[in-house]
Amino acid sequence: MKKILALMSALVMLSAMTACSDGSSQGDGSGQMYNASLLNNPQSLDPQFADDESSNTVISNLYSGLMKMDGSGNAVACNALSYEVSADGLTYTFKLREDNYWFFDDNDNDKIEDGEYFPVRADDYVFAFRRILNPEMHSPYAENFSCIKGGRSAISGVLSPENIGVAAVDSFTLRIELEYPCADFLKLLATNAAVPCNEEFFLETKGRYGLDDNSVMSNGPFFVRQWFYDPYGKNNILYMRKNSVNSYEDSRVYPSYLSFTIERNEGDIAKLFKDKDIDCMTVLDSSAYSTKKYNVDPQRSITLGLIFSETDEACANLNLRKALAMSVNRADVSGRINSDVSVAYGIIPPSVSLLGRSYRELSDDSVLSVENEEEAKNCIAEAKRQLNIETFDSIKILVSNDTVDSAYLHYITQHWQDVLGIYIGIEDVSEEEFNSRLAEGNYQIALYPLTGEYNSGISVLSEMCESEYTGLPDGLEEEITDLKKCADSSALVELFSGAERQFLAEYSFIPMFYKNTYLISKKECADIIYDPFSGAVNFREAKYFD
Repeated sequence: MKKILALMSALVMLSAMTACSDGSSQGDGSGQMYNASLLNNPQSLDPQFADDESSNTVISNLYSGLMKMDGSGNAVACNALSYEVSADGLTYTFKLREDNYWFFDDNDNDKIEDGEYFPVRADDYVFAFRRILNPEMHSPYAENFSCIKGGRSAISGVLSPENIGVAAVDSFTLRIELEYPCADFLKLLATNAAVPCNEEFFLETKGRYGLDDNSVMSNGPFFVRQWFYDPYGKNNILYMRKNSVNSYEDSRVYPSYLSFTIERNEGDIAKLFKDKDIDCMTVLDSSAYSTKKYNVDPQRSITLGLIFSETDEACANLNLRKALAMSVNRADVSGRINSDVSVAYGIIPPSVSLLGRSYRELSDDSVLSVENEEEAKNCIAEAKRQLNIETFDSIKILVSNDTVDSAYLHYITQHWQDVLGIYIGIEDVSEEEFNSRLAEGNYQIALYPLTGEYNSGISVLSEMCESEYTGLPDGLEEEITDLKKCADSSALVELFSGAERQFLAEYSFIPMFYKNTYLISKKECADIIYDPFSGAVNFREAKYFD
């Protein structure tokens, strides 16, 4: 009964807010309620644990950390007023802003001013990092932060998390010591996992931290006012309000409210957007959304590449894989595809930034080309000899039709047939079946989407190296370790390029296309920030113009 009354109250409040938000935007686009949808209920609002896209969206609007990413892909100060890095790159000292507050709303009334707030202190960051590296927590981000002094030992249980190299020098000074210099460290501090966690509040939740609206505090642009989810019912919502105590002159919060419906499938979200019930959504396919009618923000953050089943004798043959890689006529394909994809020679997609630019601008991927049709013919002849066959039986490429239009592949398979005399078919399946078939090993070749956890070439290459599907041999993890220990961001350009060459030389992942993901929004909307790697949509600077 209490839940039903709470839901009714929330729906009445949302209805009232929607009504009063019409035409309520100020001249600068502030004061509006943004409406959006989450695909499935957030796994958790615990930043050190949750890693699904719905959770990431809410967390990015609920919390803020030491650093944030700017529009050029650089990590810049957020809750850190300033920071210093020692000459050896091993010690980071952060001066925290003293006007960043924890805000807790007890949901007992509608008066924001009755909530409690108090400063975020250095100890809150210390506790967050201890949680990440505590092996009992099983944080999915532990490996990312193993560069912290004692991090690897803490993860393995040899060292207490209390003894890692993170300390509060005073209430508003944080010191972090690393095992080795890491050019990627500031980017890591801009991820959701690196936001603070107040230990006293965490303990008061008695194991419920991040699991309901009474078990979260905010130090970011918004706080959770209502979170209702019934897996068997409808009208599931997550409602947030502007956290006025954390709207600064230099980092203003523009919307007054965020209202999320919680949906079970992407089709329902698309219908809500078409019916104008929500203001924005993220999609893999933008073909149904004209740029004349909508804002379409593409992010080329996925590399689609061919992977090969190790249990299929033909597809596991190195010479077959080399023949396919060497006989992809990308120049011909480039003129036949639309802007949703571009041909790929490399592993790291263009949306990955480095030194304030796209990495692919700094390292032209065409130098990675291995195209050589004569050599490809020699390889296919050698593959037949090794397999003791005269022709290849029908081979199929498994493709998720929710991810990409397989028509792009037909130009490539036709060229293979003309040059190599091999017929390779295409099997279109849903994303659900695609993932299921990969997990079962029920495929020969698959067009595999590769991306990173965050905006970093290290993250993309780590995902590739750690994937059970890319078939890379043991030992290449050392390449990733060397990348993580690079102290100079400018040096990463050559290191990334070298790692790409080494990984591609295994011919277990053959890049085909760089693929866009999209944020689609109404024409009245502006400055919504979309992170294609975490899937988070941040509304702090979002504006609405009638």
